[in-house]
Amino acid sequence: MALFRETADVSVRPAVEGDDVAITAIQVEAWRTAHTDVLRDDVLDSLDTDRMRAQWSTAITAPPGPGFAVLVALAGPQIVGFAAVGPGQLVALEVSPGHQRSGHGSRLLSAAVDRLRQDGAEQLTAWVLDGDDARAQFLSGAGLGPDGTERSLATGVRDVVERRWYAQI
Repeated sequence: MALFRETADVSVRPAVEGDDVAITAIQVEAWRTAHTDVLRDDVLDSLDTDRMRAQWSTAITAPPGPGFAVLVALAGPQIVGFAAVGPGQLVALEVSPGHQRSGHGSRLLSAAVDRLRQDGAEQLTAWVLDGDDARAQFLSGAGLGPDGTERSLATGVRDVVERRWYAQI
């Protein structure tokens, strides 16, 4: 067994061109695993993965403005998760189901908070689908809590409710 390796076993880095393919695959896989009860198969089956990939590509290569960034979690050279931030907001955070509970989500959240602080943010907000108890538990453990704000999202098939969580950073 080698004492040192050429790459870190686990890490987080800014997303680069080409990462959109892995990010889209992880997002779809994670949603199918975590949100089937809320979104149901009809909504998940209607996802336009080509459009999602194109949107991730744009987010990576041409962010809409200051404060936006996409980060990826790595297990060796493999992308196993991602986070996206906008000004003061955690827009997305997903880890491939086969790599969950390995610290990748915590590393992504920590890197996202570092990025938000670097951009001058003083608080973090995130949205959680009703019924996503694992995400609520994760965010609660990281110091976030619900602020009482909710929104209804039209999926094209059914409406779903999300609740906003926040923390001072």
